[in-house]
Amino acid sequence: MEDNKTTSFMNLQVWQQAHAIVITIYRTTENYPKYELFGLTSQFRRAVVSIAANIAEGYKKTGKADKLRFFNIAQGSLEECRYYIILSKDLNYINEQTKVELVTKIEEVSKLLNGYCRKILNDLK
Repeated sequence: MEDNKTTSFMNLQVWQQAHAIVITIYRTTENYPKYELFGLTSQFRRAVVSIAANIAEGYKKTGKADKLRFFNIAQGSLEECRYYIILSKDLNYINEQTKVELVTKIEEVSKLLNGYCRKILNDLK
């Protein structure tokens, strides 16, 4: 079940916002200490990329259960990123304002993704 109004995952608002977070996190983590390159920086970047990538992959799946599985993986990655934001603040890699801005963006994508999943589940009925 592809979204009837779209021809590509790139047209999905949830993917667009997830992709925007990827860019933001990449730019934010550029300022992390170099010794974190293979630690927190790498983990954070992999997790945030996983959000947009799983939305993209799930979009093209034809089975609703398969589609929802990929979106659930994206939801897990959203929560992983939420933790990395908290950790980044606690390690003083970001300030409180940046933390709030990043968490707000994560929550926006989470709400959009939850709504998209609800639509798919309702279409099962």
